[in-house]
Amino acid sequence: MRFYSTNRKAPEVSFKKAVFKGLPEDNGLYMPAQIPLFHEDFMASLTRHSFHDIAFAMARMIIEDEIAEADLRTIIEEAFDFEVPVRNVHDNIYVLELFHGPTLAFKDFGARFMARVMGHFLKTDQREVHILVATSGDTGSAVAQGFLGVEGIRVTLLYPKGKVSKIQEQQLTTLGQNITALEVEGTFDDCQRLVKTAFLDEELKEKINLSSANSINIARLLPQSFYYTWAYSRLMNEAEKIYFCIPSGNFGNLCGGLLAKRMGLPVAGFIAATNVNDIVPQYLESGKFAPRLSVQTISNAMDVGNPSNFARLLDLYNNDHGKIAEDIRGVSFNDEQTRSLIREVYENHAYLMCPHTAIGYGGLKNFLDDGAKGIFLSTAHPAKFKDIVDPLIEGEVEIPERLARIIEKEKHAIPMEANYADFKSWLLEKH
Repeated sequence: MRFYSTNRKAPEVSFKKAVFKGLPEDNGLYMPAQIPLFHEDFMASLTRHSFHDIAFAMARMIIEDEIAEADLRTIIEEAFDFEVPVRNVHDNIYVLELFHGPTLAFKDFGARFMARVMGHFLKTDQREVHILVATSGDTGSAVAQGFLGVEGIRVTLLYPKGKVSKIQEQQLTTLGQNITALEVEGTFDDCQRLVKTAFLDEELKEKINLSSANSINIARLLPQSFYYTWAYSRLMNEAEKIYFCIPSGNFGNLCGGLLAKRMGLPVAGFIAATNVNDIVPQYLESGKFAPRLSVQTISNAMDVGNPSNFARLLDLYNNDHGKIAEDIRGVSFNDEQTRSLIREVYENHAYLMCPHTAIGYGGLKNFLDDGAKGIFLSTAHPAKFKDIVDPLIEGEVEIPERLARIIEKEKHAIPMEANYADFKSWLLEKH
């Protein structure tokens, strides 16, 4: 399989090169040159397949022969060594829980898959790779855990000071080894700008082998398509129409679902649910994409004012707003509404949600058609947002042991201004 840039001004590359480059020279995003279709036999037997079976089949269709089948199966089984449950919340509303990995967030899917793919390729490469990651919370901790101790790889995490939860910050800043955290004076968009500028800096690229583990990397996008197919298979015999609602920030998660749909998954439609950073819902309504500075909210991982993966969304639909709006509905919630959703679902249905997950539930409840079933994505364990959730339920969220262990660890983060010259100088000094 070859991979092209969404800006169409860079050469096509192999999967391996797309993974390590992260970003094409023309500042686009990599996409597969052909999106393969599921075989009829595969779809007919979908309910009999395990999550690993589905993930392996989909990965093999995109990666083709760049990774041997036995090695790819091992990568899949090692990356996803946790459960991926679909649970009924009430009536025709279901939740796909994506927080059972080591950092209790859905980002574990992309980060662990990517780390093992890179590790596989680096077994035959004599080079060091420096991964840059901008994070609004969960991406950084998932990448840090996924790449911790991986030989030949260094990771630098950039996160906005004061704009991630305490537990998220502990996950970002307490690992050490090959992981370094930069605490940036600014927003997530500032962090993302620094990373993207570095990838386009020819002088820097000559001296450092840079790669990205953000959702702009094709190795992060691909595994986010697996769990849509898995979740669909759990309900496909119970409803003619199945919808997905995705809490959305940088829109990589939604693009994973759209990729699965293009491969032949018969999803009835998608709902993109955001917080007040509602750039894409506004686009869906007006046809005009108007990025702006992000606003801080209690659903901080979705505080994105210029979502990078919007380029992939446009590319999948050939920039046709009408077709995009046919498949995707948009909705947004403010913090007060988000708190109300957490409280309401806990009191009425005994199901506890983090602020991001609550927005997914709210979007699904607003738009679900009669007779259809809907699945909203639960992207993080509520314990990661204990300071927000506890007062709403008038109790305490139980903290899983793997989170409790990091709370008392000492934070190690390097302060950094949102200034590219300073960031570049720091990177060069470290090499």
